[in-house]
Amino acid sequence: MYLIRHGKTEWNLESRYQGAHGDSPLLAASYQEIALLADSLRGTQFAHAYASPLKRARVTAQKLLDHLEQPVPLTIDSRLMEFNLGKMEGMHFADVAAKWPEALHNFRHHPDRYDERVTGSESFSQVIDRVGSAIKEYCRLNPAANILVVSHGAALNATINALIGTPLPHLKDRGGLSNTSTTILATSDANHFELERWNDTSYLHKTKLDPTDTI
Repeated sequence: MYLIRHGKTEWNLESRYQGAHGDSPLLAASYQEIALLADSLRGTQFAHAYASPLKRARVTAQKLLDHLEQPVPLTIDSRLMEFNLGKMEGMHFADVAAKWPEALHNFRHHPDRYDERVTGSESFSQVIDRVGSAIKEYCRLNPAANILVVSHGAALNATINALIGTPLPHLKDRGGLSNTSTTILATSDANHFELERWNDTSYLHKTKLDPTDTI
C-alpha cells in the first residue's frame, strides 16, 4: 500500500487550513514534484489506484499515473477526503491559534483531548473509521498486489498511525506528512498492517523541507 499525500497547494504555502471544504490549486512547482515521485515509483507495478475527489488529490493522482505510463485503473472515493475542519477551513494558522488556542494545540499534539465540537470539525475517530475502512477494502479487493492511494495529510497521518496500532494519544508522535510524500504499509490479511516507510521525500531532492511542506 503506497500512500501519497497530494502536491503542495496555494493554501499550503499561505499557511491556511485546507480540509474537506477547501481546495486551492496545486502550485506550478508541484507538477514537477509529481513527475519526480513517478520516477521513484517507475519500477513498481500497481494493480489499482484510489484517490480523494478533492481536486488537489485527484489531479495529483491523475498526473502521477500519466507519468507512470502503466494501465492502472483509478477509482475516486469520497472516503479518502481530508479531515472536515469545520470553522477552521480557509483560516490562517495564526488566526486559528488566536481564536481557539486549546483546540488547536490538542488537534496538533493531543488527539485524545481534541474536542471537535469547538470548531465544528470531524473527530479523529470519524476520520480514522472512514479512511481506514477504505484502505482495508482496497487490500481485500487487491490481495498480494501493490496499491496506490492519493489522499491528504491530516487524514492519512491519523489513519496510517491507527492502522499500525498507535494509541490515540500518540498519533502525532511521528510528525506530519509532507506534500508529495510516500508512506508504505504492508499487510497479509487486510486487517493488520506494518509500517515499511514513513514520509519519504528523498526523490524530491530537497536539501531542506520548507515548514509549509508538512502542514
